[in-house]
Amino acid sequence: MKNRSTGWPPSRFGFWLLNVLVGIPERRYPAFVADGRPSAPLMKSKASSMPLGKLSFWALTLCLIFFATSVKTRGEERKVLKAGASISNITPFLDMPIVGGWTAPPATHIHDELWARSVVLDDGKTRLAIVIVDNIGPSRAVCDEAKRRIADKTAIPPENIMIAGTHTHSSVSARGASRLQKELSFNDYQEFLIRRIVDGVRRAVNQLEPARIGWGSTEEPTQVFNRRYFMKPGTPTPNPFGGTDQVVMNPGQGNPNILKPAGPTDPQICFVSVQSQSGRPIALLANYGLHYVGPGPGAVISADYFGVFADRIQELLGADRLDPPFVGILSNGASGDINNINWPQKEERRWAPYERMQFVAHLVAQRVHEALSNVTYHEWVELAVLASDLTLSVRKPTPEQIEYAKAVLAKPADAPKYHVHERTYAERVLNLVHDPDQVDIPLQVFRIGEVGICALPFEVFAEIGLELKQKSPLPRTFVISHANGHFGYLPTPEQHALGGYETWLGTNFVEFEASVKIFHRLLEMLTQVSQRGSAQDP
Repeated sequence: MKNRSTGWPPSRFGFWLLNVLVGIPERRYPAFVADGRPSAPLMKSKASSMPLGKLSFWALTLCLIFFATSVKTRGEERKVLKAGASISNITPFLDMPIVGGWTAPPATHIHDELWARSVVLDDGKTRLAIVIVDNIGPSRAVCDEAKRRIADKTAIPPENIMIAGTHTHSSVSARGASRLQKELSFNDYQEFLIRRIVDGVRRAVNQLEPARIGWGSTEEPTQVFNRRYFMKPGTPTPNPFGGTDQVVMNPGQGNPNILKPAGPTDPQICFVSVQSQSGRPIALLANYGLHYVGPGPGAVISADYFGVFADRIQELLGADRLDPPFVGILSNGASGDINNINWPQKEERRWAPYERMQFVAHLVAQRVHEALSNVTYHEWVELAVLASDLTLSVRKPTPEQIEYAKAVLAKPADAPKYHVHERTYAERVLNLVHDPDQVDIPLQVFRIGEVGICALPFEVFAEIGLELKQKSPLPRTFVISHANGHFGYLPTPEQHALGGYETWLGTNFVEFEASVKIFHRLLEMLTQVSQRGSAQDP
């Protein structure tokens, strides 16, 4: 390596400095030319007439400073963070069934395109990829196959790749027939989605460049409300299994029988901002614990408010028409029991189609943009990844539930119902009889400098995300849900005891203690990645 100011190799420059300052005899320390051969003796320095001991002391000091600076410079040059980002269009064809509600109507219109948004980071030792797709939640088989192909094309290890759905409720399904059994083959849309995810990561790798990175957080409490409520005594709270629950999901806005929410909310918006070394925006990954905000009625394909956020943050950053293009991303946090409807109060405003998702997305983007002014950027941070499977027991129906389901399905479809969705859950109960007794669920932790990201393949309750944030050994931690698969809702044992839609068999598929086991495993993983070297350069 050459000294930046002189262009000389450090060893030769050091010999020259000693010779000039001390006047060392030419016969012992000859000068050197470019190819390293001895040249004619250097002229003695005028400083040689000064006391040799004093000169030797200062010469040695200067040389030590020079060599220390040279070593530090070489070390810093090795620590270069690189980043690249891309988007890939994953919009399905019209007439495909839209999932996210109780029915799946064929799509008749595309309001906005769906995307797979990718960010690749490389600290010189570890390369990782984060892919957020506008989908309600792809299956584990889809995610695993995409990772396998990405690894084949880019050499990024599968465990270093995170693929998560935004949980838009205006997309087509990328899941198989069962949440608990891997597909043996893929339908046309699943195959299309896999290929576009792979293309996106490859493009992000192609666009890797020296970068800097920063992170922060802000809050927006006005758009997060727990959607599970205790009701006043005497209020009917039936469930589709012939029993009653203690809490009700989405009890009707302004319902006078609402007593109090059954759980907390998390108003925090976390984000990671990536720029080129010159300050050009490359990507911004944000995270907010809000289930979704959709376009309104109609069989319309849309990325929901997640897509509007990506467009709006790009506009606020002045990052339109960049080359390579800027990529804005909003991931879904711990929002399994959260939406943006204040259920105890009657709605005072009637929202036009698409209006509400634009309002919420603009508000969240504005909060992030304001907080960016406080971000400190680092030209290098350490990356760390840990992934593991956790085996959980699968919930199985009791004999009583099986008999009740058979009785429900034996009735005429137009017969009076104890619960409006009893037939749907009767079918789900009987299907679960044939599912495996155990399932391996993927857990993953990324560390980006001081930031920990926990990836869970569930619709995670807010209190689980809050506890991970509180007890994480890293200064900042957040959850990305619907990640690397989709295995239904993840309530806590305490919420299971209360009942409600998110706890019903067929909405939730794994054991009551699953959240406890997952929490402890993730905390262990966070501890391990937090101990791997320094978070960033001093």
